Amino acid sequence: MTSGPVIRDIGDTARWAAVYRARETERPNRLFEDPFARQLAGARGAEIAAAMPFSEKNEWGWITRTYLFDQLVTEQVRAGVTQVVNLGAGLDTRPYRLALPASLRWTEIDFPAVLDAKEVILSAAVPRCRLERIRCDLSDVASRRAIFSRLQPSDGGALILTEGVLLYLSDQEVGALASDLSAVTGFDHWVLELVSPGLLRMLQKRLGPLQEANVQPKFAPSAGPLFFEPWGWRPAVVRSLLKTAARLKRLSFPMRLMALLPESSGAQGSRPWQGVCLLERARHAHQPGHMV
Repeated sequence: MTSGPVIRDIGDTARWAAVYRARETERPNRLFEDPFARQLAGARGAEIAAAMPFSEKNEWGWITRTYLFDQLVTEQVRAGVTQVVNLGAGLDTRPYRLALPASLRWTEIDFPAVLDAKEVILSAAVPRCRLERIRCDLSDVASRRAIFSRLQPSDGGALILTEGVLLYLSDQEVGALASDLSAVTGFDHWVLELVSPGLLRMLQKRLGPLQEANVQPKFAPSAGPLFFEPWGWRPAVVRSLLKTAARLKRLSFPMRLMALLPESSGAQGSRPWQGVCLLERARHAHQPGHMV
């Protein structure tokens, strides 16, 4: 056990997430494979997972989130996306483990300490696409706008990823980020996760080590995926974690019963709900959001 708080800052949540990718990789019927996850998580990641309330019971959510992000990234690349911009990339390894074209441009943006530690561990690994890492605190508005401008696609379109990021921002911060992204020509698609106000209240009661590090979940818009419409984003795909996990046979019996309840792709209110969404810039949206 390490001395001091289990979680020191938001960067430690990346180690926590890597633990679940490692566990799934080691299953005989795994849904994905991340050969780097165990080393990236390290002993500290295992310690964090063990210390978090209900960590074992909620493992299905982490696995399903990774699966859905993998799926949407793959679908968008096949549809012609030429660039991926991963905001708050953490210890993500998709450039190394997904079947990606060598010509794809992939940019990771995160705190210097997170990316420095990641580069050391992955120093011998070879990415499958054109990978660039940019050290930046994304809360620095001027810096991120300058980076977004530099990353503006010259051809094709870009896919933005925010996995495990928005939950820890305020509504105002998320709206400002949505506005900055929509201002960049070519940033046409965005994959993100959302939780309902009901689930947020549950999470806030089970913070444990997160509270000690002042890492507070905040973002759970009552409007659901439609929250982003004022900034020019419309939901194209909304996929429920619970229903996806049931289809993938990753739920215990009580949770399988909950998965039978009807859901919508709009506002979720007091029910505990979490989904992964693909947003499109409004001028590119051709269909309303739908539930899978």
